[in-house]
Formats: sequence, C-alpha cells, structure tokens
Amino acid sequence: MSDIRLDPRLKSQRFRQEREADWRRLERLMDRVEKGSAAALTDDEILAIPVLYRSTLSALSVARATSLDRGLIAYLETLSSRAYFFVYGARGSLRANLAEFFAGGWPAAVKGLWRETLVSALLMTLGALAAAWLVGQEADWYYAFMPPEMSGGRDPAASTAALKATLAGKAESDGLSAFATFLFTHNAQIALLAFALGFAFCVPTALLVLYNGAVLGAFLTLFISRGLGVEAGGWLLIHGVTELFAVILAGAAGLKIGWAMAFPGEQRRLDAATSAGRQAATVMAGVVVMLFVAGLLEGFGRQLIADTAARYGVALVSAVIWGAYFYGPRREAARG
Repeated sequence: MSDIRLDPRLKSQRFRQEREADWRRLERLMDRVEKGSAAALTDDEILAIPVLYRSTLSALSVARATSLDRGLIAYLETLSSRAYFFVYGARGSLRANLAEFFAGGWPAAVKGLWRETLVSALLMTLGALAAAWLVGQEADWYYAFMPPEMSGGRDPAASTAALKATLAGKAESDGLSAFATFLFTHNAQIALLAFALGFAFCVPTALLVLYNGAVLGAFLTLFISRGLGVEAGGWLLIHGVTELFAVILAGAAGLKIGWAMAFPGEQRRLDAATSAGRQAATVMAGVVVMLFVAGLLEGFGRQLIADTAARYGVALVSAVIWGAYFYGPRREAARG
C-alpha cells in the first residue's frame, strides 16, 4: 500500500533496482550471441536465457500496466525482442537445422514421449486383440472393422487360394497393391488425425489408435484362419514396422497434448498445451519422414521382395534401426 503514495519516478527507480541485475545479465548474453559467440555459451548460460527472457517479459508487462517511465518500457521492449529471436527464432542454415533435427531434436522428442508411446502402442494392441477375438468368434465381424473399399474382395467370402495369391509379389500383386496403397493412405490419415485431435482431452486420439489396431487385427485374423498368418505377417511388416510405429508416435503426440489440456498442473491450460505442442510437433515432423520411408518400402521393397523370410528380415532390420535411433545411447555434441 505504501507504493501507491510514492512519486511515479521513485516507483520506477525501485522497480528497476530490484530487477536490473537480471536485465543486465540478459543484455550481456544477448551481446555475446549477436557478436557470433553463441557457441561459446555454457550450458548454464543457455538454460538461463529463457528464464531471464520470461522474467523480462513479466517486468515489461508490469511496467506497462503501472505506467512506469517510457524510457524503461522502451528498454525492456528492445531487450525482450532481442531475446525472443534467440529463444524462438530459427538459427543457422537450413542444412544445419536439419542436421540438428535428425541428430538430436527428433530422437530426443520421441524419447521424451516414451510414456505416451507405450500407451499408444498398448491401445493399438488392444484394438487388434479385440478385433481378432470378435472375428475369430464370428467372421461377419470382419465387415464391421474393414471398410468395403479397403477390403477389395479380401474378406471371409474369398477362397484361400485367392487370399494366398494376393500375398505374392511382382506381377501377381496388382490386386493387393491397390489395397496396400489404400492401407498406407488410411494409416497416414489416422496418424495426422490422431495428432490433430489430441487437444480434445485424448479421447479422439485414443479411439483412432484403437480403431487402427482393430483394422489390423481383423485383417491378420482372416489370413490366420486360412493358414496364411506367417505370409500375411511378412507382407504387412516389411513396411508396417515403420508405418505402424509412425502411427503410434502420432498417437503419442496427440496424447501428450490432450493430457496437458486435461491436467495442466500449475500452468494455465493454454500454456501447458503450448509447451506440450512444441515437443509433439517435433515428433510429428519426424512422423512425416517415417511415412515417406514406409511409402518407399511399400511401393518398392514389398513388390520386389516376394520371399517371406526376406520380408521378415527387412522388418527386423527396420525395427532395430528405429529402436537404436530413438532409444539408443547418444553422445552429447561437444561445444566449442
């Protein structure tokens, strides 16, 4: 209450004295960055910049709200703008940014979502098991999970010989190629929707991942019932390891945002969603890359590799590569 009776100039002076040390520190760090010495910053200094930036923004907000002197407001606005471009701006060339993304940004974001990834994988597995049980009990359940345009004649009414023929490669695979393309498009749409709808408190994301698992469960159960499970697994997994992992990661990204919306903790709901969204967006940028790789495997690898054992070999190599890339130990890049 005593501040109310103070002269505005005294209020401004006291306000500045209490916070000026942080402003000066941020200013010195920005001077070094702008002179091209960002690489020489220590880890503690880099971590301090966002904290100092937010503190400066808070001070700027108070200064504006209480009508402190315009010189101080102008100083804080300039300092905040300089720090903003360091905290949020794109630094370095496109090539350097891409290298940073693939070398550390993407795998670190994926690794940070390991809980959501586990939940997403469990949801897909649950969907597959539920559909497999229902189709195993009554074949007509297959039509409830598999849209007619996606089935393309590969349904319980088809003969075993006809189903087996669709698993062949090269010339005999024309019919299944259309299905494979549709399946890829379907999975890509599921991935994008699972991420985009995550803000709705996880529910649409969880349902989409469950449904995607149900489609796979129904498809595999049909072929297993005809003694073609091993062949169908090889046909699916040669590209499915990459494609399905991409869907799982997209689901994890959506769940991350949805959980932040539902349980923001001490943050405001919008701030929590924004923070989660940055990490989730990094994961989704990588998911697009994975879907592109899966498309190449689907378009070329499966058509050129007809041997079931070789298909499983490619699937295993894909699983090892993605697992090592995302979850393997990684050396920190040296600063200098």
